[in-house]
Amino acid sequence: MRVLVTGITGQVGGAIVKALPSHVSVVAADRRQLDLAQPDRIGSILDRIAPDVIINPAAYTAVDRAQDEQEMAYRINGEAPGALAHWAASRQIPMIHFSTDYVFDGTGTRAWREDDMPNPLSVYGASKLAGEDAVRTAGGPHLIVRTSWVYAPTGSNFLRTIMRLARERKELRVVDDQIGAPTSARLIAGTLARMIGSNDARLASQLAAAQGGIVNVAASGETSWYGFAVAIVAGLKARGVALTVESIVPIATADYPTQAKRPINSRLDLTQLNKIFGIETARWEDSLAMEIDHLVLQAVD
Repeated sequence: MRVLVTGITGQVGGAIVKALPSHVSVVAADRRQLDLAQPDRIGSILDRIAPDVIINPAAYTAVDRAQDEQEMAYRINGEAPGALAHWAASRQIPMIHFSTDYVFDGTGTRAWREDDMPNPLSVYGASKLAGEDAVRTAGGPHLIVRTSWVYAPTGSNFLRTIMRLARERKELRVVDDQIGAPTSARLIAGTLARMIGSNDARLASQLAAAQGGIVNVAASGETSWYGFAVAIVAGLKARGVALTVESIVPIATADYPTQAKRPINSRLDLTQLNKIFGIETARWEDSLAMEIDHLVLQAVD
């Protein structure tokens, strides 16, 4: 099975390449090989690559900057997935496309199910929803994987930001009224590898069983950004990392204004993931412990 993975320099794309089983022939594409900012060129590039499965974690992820760069956000997050999906659909090739909790408005008190009505608050969320719609409209075998609060020991993300700030400042002020499940790129990649299984026929049947072609993938459990920050700092201290920070102060979203609005409730219901694929994900605290170990090892190296 020849699997194309886009966005390999990103957190999720890079983790997926490492996690895919040995029987899979991986075609790892970065922006030089497959530039999603040029959707009109995607078809001819795919003709040359000739994949059996397409996995698309690549995205425009600058949430605040997207408010000013709407055209680029929609081109990469909306048009490009559509071009990938139409090529795949014309050949009945399965496509797995990644989306986000930002397609929801964050209202309500329960975790979001796959069939809940999206209502994005930001350009980023709206562009990701456009990508979902484009993939679905193409009509081929597909799976849209929604995830949330992604982090890794590499790249630009909350884990690395908190480690840096905890070394620079005595006090951190972190939002405590946004709730979700911190989800490591490694957990997402490992879950996807289990989804793919041993052959593409099995994958296609599972995609057909998914709720509207969508499945939520996130760590189990929930916390706030404040709770996430507290756990990161505690984990770093437990591993002997020298930090400057003395206190972490919980604040409200209103006290930390951003250009783009964030969902207050980012929790994702994982029932379908277990029902269709038989997968239960690790708790976010356990995944975090593993990622902090990797982060500390990198710092030592």
